[in-house]
Amino acid sequence: MNRVELESFVKSFLLFFVSITLLVGAIFFLQYKDNVKSMDDEIFNQMKLCSFNLKCDDLKLEFIPKNEKLQLYTLYKNDETLSSYFSITDSDNYLLKFTLERTHYLQQLEKLRNGFLVKSLLVILIVVLLSVLFSFYALHPLRKALVLTEEFIKDILHDFNTPLSALRLNTSMLKKEMQENSKIVRIEQSVQTILNLQSNLRAYLTNSTLQKERFSLKDIIDERVLYLERLYPKISFQADIAEKELTCNKDAFVRILDNLLSNAAKYNKKNGSVLLTCKDDTLQIKDTGIGIKNPDKVFQRFYKEQDRGMGIGLHIVKKLCDELGIKITLISELSVGTTLFLKLDKC
Repeated sequence: MNRVELESFVKSFLLFFVSITLLVGAIFFLQYKDNVKSMDDEIFNQMKLCSFNLKCDDLKLEFIPKNEKLQLYTLYKNDETLSSYFSITDSDNYLLKFTLERTHYLQQLEKLRNGFLVKSLLVILIVVLLSVLFSFYALHPLRKALVLTEEFIKDILHDFNTPLSALRLNTSMLKKEMQENSKIVRIEQSVQTILNLQSNLRAYLTNSTLQKERFSLKDIIDERVLYLERLYPKISFQADIAEKELTCNKDAFVRILDNLLSNAAKYNKKNGSVLLTCKDDTLQIKDTGIGIKNPDKVFQRFYKEQDRGMGIGLHIVKKLCDELGIKITLISELSVGTTLFLKLDKC
C-alpha cells in the first residue's frame, strides 16, 4: 500500500469510524440518561411503597415536623443522600421522610455505568471492524485507478526509449557533420528535458528503499554543473563547495540536484547566474531568476506557475529529500530570484 492509498484508507476509516462512533455515543448517552431516570423513579416508587407498609430495607425512616417549603412526593438529591417526603394520614403536624444513602445510590449507578461501558466497548469493536471493511471497499476503485495510471505511465516511458535513442543518435551524427550549431544545441536541450521528465516519472512510480553509499559533495556538484553548463551556455554557474563527504543514495541525490539546477537555469533571466555554496551542513542554490509567486505551494503535486512542465519535478524533489532525511526550504522574490536551502546534517 503506497502513501496515496494509505492516506485514502486512513481518511475513509476515520470518517466512517468517527461518524458512527459519535452517532452510537449519542444513542448510548441518551439511553444512559433514560436508565438513570428509571433508576431514580424506581427508588422513588420504593419510598412511596414504604410510606404505606413501612417496610424499608435500604431506606432510613424519619418523622419530621411539617414544613411548607418542603415539596411532597418529590425526590431530592444532594451530595450525601436521596430523600423524599410524604404526608401522614390523620396528622397535620408531621411528615414521613425517607432517606437513601448516597453511597448505596452510587453503587447502583456504577453498576449501571459498567454495564454501558461493556456494551460500548463491544459496539466500538464492531464499528472498528466495519470501518476497516468500509475503508477497503472505498479504497478498491482508487487502487484500481492508480494501477491503471501506473501501467499507462510505464507503457509511455517504455515507448519513449525508441524515439529518444533515435534523436540522440541522429543529433550526434549531425554534430559531426555540421560541428557546433545553436539549433542542434536546442534539440539536445529538448531531448535532455524529455529524459529528465522520464527520470522524474520513474522516480514518481518507485517506492523502493534507497541504498546508502559514501561520496564527495564537491565532486558531484562539479560534475552536474559541468553537464548543465553545456545545456545552458547563457547561464553562469558558480560553485564554491569545500570538501565534504555525504552518506546517502547517490542516484537520488543527483536527481535532486539535476531538478533544482535545471529549474534554476530554465526559469532564470537572460545571462543570469546560479550560485552554489555550502556552509554549516546547508547547501544553498541561489539564482537570479523570475522568482516564485507562491513559495509555500511549489512542493505540492501538479502545482506550477509556468505553462511548461507537469508540476511534479519539485514534488519529487521533496519526496526524495524526505527519504534521504534532507530538510529543504526556499525563499523567493518575484523578478529577483530564488534561494533553496538543503540541510545535509543527516547525510
